[in-house]
Amino acid sequence: MSPEIKVYPTPADVAEAFAAMLAARIAATDRLNIALSGGSTPKLLFDLLATRYKTDLHWKKLHCYWGDERCVPPNHEDSNYLMTRKHLFDHIDLPQSNIHRILGEDNPSEEAENYGNLLTDQLTMVNELPQFDLIMLGMGEDGHTASIFPHQMELLKTDKICAVANHPTSGQKRITLTGQVINNAKEVAFLVTGAGKREKVKSILDLSAESKQYPAAHVRPTAGVVGWWLDEAAAGSV
Repeated sequence: MSPEIKVYPTPADVAEAFAAMLAARIAATDRLNIALSGGSTPKLLFDLLATRYKTDLHWKKLHCYWGDERCVPPNHEDSNYLMTRKHLFDHIDLPQSNIHRILGEDNPSEEAENYGNLLTDQLTMVNELPQFDLIMLGMGEDGHTASIFPHQMELLKTDKICAVANHPTSGQKRITLTGQVINNAKEVAFLVTGAGKREKVKSILDLSAESKQYPAAHVRPTAGVVGWWLDEAAAGSV
């Protein structure tokens, strides 16, 4: 299935459109299992959800997981969980039991296995894999997504549900969903903004031969849809 491409003038406009979509999904279901991402555009999104939609949604329907997490404590400035808590969770009526964070402070290999087990227990199993309703993803300027980097392409095909990744420059360990779980989702949404991403976005959406070296290009849900939510700077001429 071809990707759905949505282009908006600014990152704020991307966040606004995505927030409206997410609000509609929450309102229309009894439970929405979502894997969140870090980054600047999700921060805008979380701020918007925490203000404009603070009292308008039945937040108890939302169950939050993460696509990846840095191997740091939950109060560390690098923590994706901390960013989400500050910008969203602290401002909405979401039960603590609906927040399923990756324990970045624990032993990485053990927590990767434990989080995989948690997903198996919490989510519906489809194709012998846990299935998310929606996975939010960003994309780095090197074409990585979640914490699957170009030097660890094997994480796209591994049989593991979650795996330990290493940042290519800092060496920081991270725990990430693997490619098979990402591609088992009902829906995957890339939120990508900024001119620095334009070249990779074009290469991936044009299905160029070069794009095969970028992990983000391999996100093609087997039975779901993938959408690209772009600002004009990232979209360029796509």
